[in-house]
Amino acid sequence: MTTTDEFEMQRVADSLEEVVSEANELAHKLGLSPYPVNYWIVDYAEMNELIAYGGFQQRYPHWRWGMQYDRQQKQGQFLGGKAFEIVNNDNPAHAFLQVSNSLADQKAVITHVEAHADFFNNNEWFGLFADDPNAASMLARHAESIDEFMRDPEIGRSEVERWIDHVLCLEDNIDQHSPYEPVGPDEEGPEIDPDQLDTDLGELKLSEEVRRQVFDDEWLEAQADDDEVPSFPAKPEPDILGFLRKHGKQYDDDAGKATEMADWQKDILEMLRRETYYFAPQKMTKIMNEGWASYWESLMMAGENFAGTDEFITYADHMSQVLGSPGLNPYSLGLELWEYVENTENRRHVAEQLLRVDGITWRNFHDTIDFQAVMEQLDPDDAVASIDSDALDSLDPEDPRIDADALERTRHGDVDIETYPWKVLTYEGMAERHYSLVKPQYRGFLSRIGQSELERIARYMFDDAKYDSVEAALAEVDYTVGWDRMREIRESHNDVTFLDEFLTQEFVDDNDYFTYEYMHASDDYRVTSTDHEDVKKKLMLQFTNFGKPTIVVADGNYENRNELLLDHRYNGVMLDIEQAKDTLERVFELWGRPVHLRTIVKEFDDHDIEVARRRDKEPEPTERGRLISFNGLSFSESDLDWETVEHLAATDIDYDTKPEEWLA
Repeated sequence: MTTTDEFEMQRVADSLEEVVSEANELAHKLGLSPYPVNYWIVDYAEMNELIAYGGFQQRYPHWRWGMQYDRQQKQGQFLGGKAFEIVNNDNPAHAFLQVSNSLADQKAVITHVEAHADFFNNNEWFGLFADDPNAASMLARHAESIDEFMRDPEIGRSEVERWIDHVLCLEDNIDQHSPYEPVGPDEEGPEIDPDQLDTDLGELKLSEEVRRQVFDDEWLEAQADDDEVPSFPAKPEPDILGFLRKHGKQYDDDAGKATEMADWQKDILEMLRRETYYFAPQKMTKIMNEGWASYWESLMMAGENFAGTDEFITYADHMSQVLGSPGLNPYSLGLELWEYVENTENRRHVAEQLLRVDGITWRNFHDTIDFQAVMEQLDPDDAVASIDSDALDSLDPEDPRIDADALERTRHGDVDIETYPWKVLTYEGMAERHYSLVKPQYRGFLSRIGQSELERIARYMFDDAKYDSVEAALAEVDYTVGWDRMREIRESHNDVTFLDEFLTQEFVDDNDYFTYEYMHASDDYRVTSTDHEDVKKKLMLQFTNFGKPTIVVADGNYENRNELLLDHRYNGVMLDIEQAKDTLERVFELWGRPVHLRTIVKEFDDHDIEVARRRDKEPEPTERGRLISFNGLSFSESDLDWETVEHLAATDIDYDTKPEEWLA
């Protein structure tokens, strides 16, 4: 780096100190509680490197990072892609700002990052990895250890990279719903070959009395039952990496058999498993997290004019690019869902207030309420809506919406009220200032409340004559309920539960979501449904198990031969068989013995497809069980009886979509 570059980076860093401080204070005013954030100024090449490394400055040596760096660089060079922000989950969090970005972009990144840091700090799924809050240090230790293995002349770089390749094929196959627990040498016991044990016991010619003294009845009964084959684990194990770390071996080409993993192989497997657990919450909450950050960034930058008048056009243009990017856009979908959560909670609360007015019921609600008048009364009071130096004298320090200490400092000239009017408000004042139902795009949201929802609200209401007028009821509206509810949801949900609970028919209709399917009859894609349950199923497929097939360990002693049986939890989408075979080859290297995969496949009869095409209907597929096996040299496939695989089929989900469309 040249001296000029260093001076420029320091100049940018100095110019952003106030922005960072004020953004953090504004975030707290809005009810957020972010981790402390360290901001770093980097150049274009360093930003691409950080993106390739998943947001960290040091990762283990491997060719994958170079590939990702090259892809990121070409995306910026040929497709016009631009990195606006990168932040990692750590305490303190670390965020990186590109030195060449405009001030508008830097402000947008900083406000976005503060919201991310709040999500990291408060979402329970991130708490699953709270045993080691310093992720950057952990990843750096892993990088140094793996680099040492590569430098060891008795191991070599190629062997280490080859081993890493095997593990990375399974990097998302963990139990992401459970906290990380290390697998250490103390958890491993000697593996027992049941056949060899039976032979050894026979050679000892132990009397029945001695056998009864040494072994318990349960074990003896299991040995006596020729039809029952000992197997493990006791229930399907989703943490395949943990299972392989505990029970796996390596295949020794020279010996032609499975041998114990070397210590360095065990260490690397456990390191990469640990890293997978660290990154899992980010994958599990992509929609929620990006939507959350986009919501608060927009409120701060536009709602509170954190973007100056000369910066707003640039900010709005770049924000529209982010929200308008094609495909499944987590920023856009997440933002729309959070806004919907806020609106529905505020609407429910206002409806409850109105239904407590004497004479208003869920039956006459729409005929009785003057919604325009309601909106006018819900509009923020001038005391919080418009704050400038001329209004300071009229503000009441006893008002719960006013920050008395900040007001006093502002009156003494210690606060730039023209630039930061929000400083004199409390959380309650900010909530009223930005109340969602009175925003132009949502002023009709209250009047669209359905009769069924009104009836549901009224059903559990006992004090239904509390107020004698609409005005009295609205005077006690709590403007904070929407934001309070959003924070509750942020704490406990992940993307799957978030979509399942809040993606309603109203949301689908308002935002024009639909499903489309590949049609065998016409050999193209067509819109098939606007029903929210169908839309929900399609979206949830993207985020269940990170959008990848769910594979579990079914048996570590398959057919009593110490072979590994994996089960594919089939949800209507077939596996890509060729990719599955590639993965089985890698699994073989981590198990050391033959491996098998049990799944369900769909088969279409050519005659049925032709008949369906003439009738403009879809043919019905036949679902069959399939076992794919790899013995280290070759693959074999065999059909399975339906009774053998019936438990693999989902009973309440039907994703009738080409796998390459959703799993690419």
